[in-house]
This record gives sequence, C-alpha cells and structure tokens, in this order.
Amino acid sequence: MKKIGFPGLGWEFDISSTAFTVFGINIQWYGIIISVGIILAFLLFHRLATKKEQISVDTVYNITLLAVPIAIIGARFVYVATRWDVYKGTGFWNIINIRGGGLAIYGAVIFGLLTVLVYNKIKKTSSLAMLDALAPAVMLGQIIGRWGNFMNGEAYGWTENIEKFPWRMWLEKVVVDGEDVTAKFGHCVHPTFLYESLWNLIGLVIILAVLYRKKKFNGQIFCAYMGWYGFGRFFIEMIRADSLYIGGLKFSVLVGALCFIASIICALVFAHRGKVEKEELEEYQSGFAAARIASEKEGDALDQSIYDVTDPVDDTDPNESAIDAPAWDEDVEDGGEDGAFGDVAEEAFEGAGEEAAMSTEEAGDQGDFVAGSEVLNSSRESEEMTGGMEPRSGTENGSCEQ
Repeated sequence: MKKIGFPGLGWEFDISSTAFTVFGINIQWYGIIISVGIILAFLLFHRLATKKEQISVDTVYNITLLAVPIAIIGARFVYVATRWDVYKGTGFWNIINIRGGGLAIYGAVIFGLLTVLVYNKIKKTSSLAMLDALAPAVMLGQIIGRWGNFMNGEAYGWTENIEKFPWRMWLEKVVVDGEDVTAKFGHCVHPTFLYESLWNLIGLVIILAVLYRKKKFNGQIFCAYMGWYGFGRFFIEMIRADSLYIGGLKFSVLVGALCFIASIICALVFAHRGKVEKEELEEYQSGFAAARIASEKEGDALDQSIYDVTDPVDDTDPNESAIDAPAWDEDVEDGGEDGAFGDVAEEAFEGAGEEAAMSTEEAGDQGDFVAGSEVLNSSRESEEMTGGMEPRSGTENGSCEQ
C-alpha cells in the first residue's frame, strides 16, 4: 500500500498497485486499466472506421489483431532502448518482462503506425482514412491508460515552488531522474499523468465534435492528433521527473517537437492532395454529366428523325390524321382514272382481253383445249395484276368455257 494525496484539495488515498491475485499471480491495476483503454479504443475505432470511413468490419478486426500486439512490443522496445544501460547484460527475460514495468507510449504509436502503413500497402487500401479513424481511438486509450500511472504512483513531475500549486500531488517518496530527492525537495510533485490525460481529453472532444464533422481531406484527423499530442507532450515532458533520455535529450520532448512540426507539413501536403483529387473528381463528374446530356439529345434527335421519315402526315393540317391512308391508296382501290397505277392496270387488262379473243377465234371449230388453257392462264395473270378488279371489256371473250 502507498499513500497518495492532494493536500490542496484535501484528498488522500491508500492505494495498492495489485488489484487481486489469481493462482499466485498478482494482477496489477496498471494492466487492468491499460486493457480497459485498449478495449474502449477498439470500440471507438470500430465505430469511426465503419461509419465515417466506410472501412469493412473484417479490416477493422485484422488491423486490431495486428496492431495491438505489435504496438506493445514497440512500447517495450523503445523503453528498453532508451534505458539500455540498465538492461544491458540482464538477460533476455528481463528485457521482455513487461510485468516488471516499462512501456513507452511513443514506441507503441510508432510501431502501430508502421503496422498500418505496411498492412494498407499490401492490401492497396487507404492508410490515411484508417489513420483518421485510429487517431481518436489512440487518444481515448491514452486518456484512460494514464490512470494506470496514478495507481503506481509514477509519471509525475517536479518544479520549484510546487508546494504552492493547489492541485499538487503528495507522495511518500519522490525520485527525480533516478535520485531520491524527498529530503531535499519535499513530497509534493506535479500530477503530470493528469495533465496529459486532461490534455488528450480536450483534444479528443475537439476532434470528434468539430474536426471530424467538418473533415475535408484524408489524413486531417491524424495530423490533428499528432500536432495536438506532440505539442502538449513537449511541454509536459519538460517537467517530468522520470523521463527517458537519448543522447542526453529527453526522448519524448524531442519526439513531441518532431510530431508537431511533421503534423503541420503533412496537413499542408494532404490538404493540397485532397484539393487536387476533389478538382479531378468534379471535372470527371462534369464531363460525365455533359456526355450523358449530349447522348440523350442525340438519342432524342434520332427518334425524331425516324418519326419524320415514317410519318408523311403534315402536322400543319389539322384535318389530317396520322392514321389516315395517303390519297394515292384510294386511287388504287377504286381504280380511279387519276391514279397512275389504275391506268396501267386497265391497259394491261384490255390487252389481255383482246389477246384472249384472238386466241379463241384461232382455236375455232377445232376446239383446241390447249389454246383455251393458255388463254385462261393469261386471263388469270391479268386479274392478278389488277388486284382482282372487274374487267371493263373483253371479259366474255377471255372465258375458257367451250
């Protein structure tokens, strides 16, 4: 048990890092809180990915199962790498034993980012859309996960005159960069875990309530997360008492500054790319719409031309109907004298009658049946030419009767 208090607020807690024991194995509050953060982060990622970014559920599950364990490995890797002087020569088990403590959030973010990029490269899908859905989820996980530091009495900061701050935190033992300074500086520290948790909470609200609703290009939300978190972590890490160092510099201060600068550059690049893609899409849609309209007009013109050819009706004559037959048809039916076809038929019929009469006379008394048959055939052909019209002359002589 350890005592943690907030004297300025009148709060004091007796806290144990162990939540419970199962088969002799201590289950730590830190692990439970981190697990809760991962689960809630997954749920938020699932919702944003499927509802906002139209990413399939299978893809959400796949990237989660890949990114979570790889991110944990990355967090441990960066922590050990930045404290290699402590872990060097201690054996492989001590290096990978995360139950002994030691995870760096930036390691998780970097390895998780690489996992997403590689996965989408292989699948040939959009990394930026997925990162937009992941960024708020990671923020939520960080908001919750920082309270695991509170249960361990760690991730605090120190500055002079801290005892005058109303939200100061009190610890039994204060260690600054590996040195016990309790006797020298007292028991009061900055609750930097709380600073970071609240900073991320504000950023998450802004992203979900404002930015995501007005998202203009892929990568916008991810850049906002990088810039927001990098900027806040840069200042918070400056007063941390247990920072990780690389080359004499605080690792998280350096990475925070790089993230903030990179977020601005990436936002400008992604915004320009999104603008170009939007213009190309609008141009394509405009061209497609114009082509469709032209095609429709061409089809209408073709239909009208067919109508004009097949319909001889004069639209200016209100007394003429589209279904009325042309005037020359009446001449054909009536055999009218004004019909050209009627005149030709009449002449052909008269000629056939005369020929039948001459043939009959030549047959005469001899009663040649063959000649009569020929005459009959000639008569029938004449009738077929006239469309079955009654002959005007020579019909009696054209008979085959004997």
